[in-house]
Amino acid sequence: MSEKKVKIYSTPTCTYCVALKKYFEKNEVDYEEVNVAEDQEALKEMKEKSGQMGVPVTEIGEDIVIGFDKKTIEKLLEIN
Repeated sequence: MSEKKVKIYSTPTCTYCVALKKYFEKNEVDYEEVNVAEDQEALKEMKEKSGQMGVPVTEIGEDIVIGFDKKTIEKLLEIN
């Protein structure tokens, strides 16, 4: 399993965010979650990094993944 730092920009009402967090927990991926609905600085940071307003945006090491893109996430984290 990869040791890359994982950070999820999410909101409490986002179904894809919930699914992504469940996926990470099932695969024992440690992650930091940032609620952009409450943290305006994090929202600004997310927009600067991704160019996106929608969530989830996941930062894996130096890479940014938009949405719950399972194939890309598995590749970046080396999940089989």
